[in-house]
Amino acid sequence: MSNSDNVKRSDKQKKSKDKKYKYTQKEIMSILVKSFSEIDYVGYNDIPDIDLYIDQVTTFIDSHLESVKRNPEDKTLTKTMINNYTKNNVLPSPDKKKYSKNHILTLIFIYYLKTFLSIKDVKAIMEPVTDKFFNSDDDLSFTDLYKEIVDIELADGKALTKDVLRKFNLSTKSFQDAPEEDKELLQRFSFICLLSFDIYVKKMMIEELIDLEQESNEWETILKTMSSKTWFYQGPCRSRHIHNSGLY
Repeated sequence: MSNSDNVKRSDKQKKSKDKKYKYTQKEIMSILVKSFSEIDYVGYNDIPDIDLYIDQVTTFIDSHLESVKRNPEDKTLTKTMINNYTKNNVLPSPDKKKYSKNHILTLIFIYYLKTFLSIKDVKAIMEPVTDKFFNSDDDLSFTDLYKEIVDIELADGKALTKDVLRKFNLSTKSFQDAPEEDKELLQRFSFICLLSFDIYVKKMMIEELIDLEQESNEWETILKTMSSKTWFYQGPCRSRHIHNSGLY
């Protein structure tokens, strides 16, 4: 190998070693845990009991979900989005162009769900809930429902943090035989993949739940249709009498 080749190789190794991340792995983990602890939920008592016009709704939600924005200029919800949700029956229609407290609570659910699910799936999740509880006069109000969900999520926060820390520790044990200048890159990639796989599996489970529920509803409709008819199966010859079925 020539001297020039040795120099080039040496320069390449030096550049690789000189390439440092702004933060170490441990510093990144501390930042992530701190960010998670600072996630701000919209308190049900913070939502006005008076009806709001759409401009007031977007202003309210944008200001109260400030902490979950990736970039300061990002918009949480726009008027176009809200109108489309209403048009596609994801969000109940406003009353004379005014949105109630329950509308705002529904929009908060939609905002979080739409970050990782299609609007079609968001509708499949929200529609049965809003149909039953949005204008419910029962003991369980829509505000009570929101409060219960938030309380459960807050209680689960410590377990989520521990799980992220566990994944981080797993990633720091990976690629132990890799060259020292590549180890940090590979371990960070390992950590991201572990988090991503967790999201993928949970998203797949949610989609499966949605599909099972829809299949159940389809079968329920079929059974209700069949129960309104008269069906008889007689003996091994399977003679059949259909009354008012409209099938024959």
